[in-house]
Amino acid sequence: MNLGAEAVQVGSRFVTSIESSAHENFKQYIIASEEGDTILTLKELTPVRLLKNEFYTQLQSAYQDGADKEKLTEILGRGRAKKGMFEGDLIEGELEIGQIAGLIEKIMPAGEIVQEMMTEFHQALNEQKNYL
Repeated sequence: MNLGAEAVQVGSRFVTSIESSAHENFKQYIIASEEGDTILTLKELTPVRLLKNEFYTQLQSAYQDGADKEKLTEILGRGRAKKGMFEGDLIEGELEIGQIAGLIEKIMPAGEIVQEMMTEFHQALNEQKNYL
């Protein structure tokens, strides 16, 4: 808002909510992540931001070997996102999450996440008013 945004996409923040259907392993991996642990990749297929893991390393090797769209599709396979995010395979699974992952520090109820966002919003709004 302070920078002129009229809306935000906050799905990644709710992945680590208690109510989320994401696997506990995935939630804990997000909490353990740090800034810079996500990378935008697979732009040739459907751009996704992934946490680094063995699957990500396989993709990077394929890119270095000059993989084309067909090879990337083969590596991706079917159900890899489900394997990582919902079945908790942190090695072979696709771990999609936004760039904000490194700032998420704990698993919370969704209602508390919303309340925290609203509190921060009102604080920012008050700071903006005080600045003007």
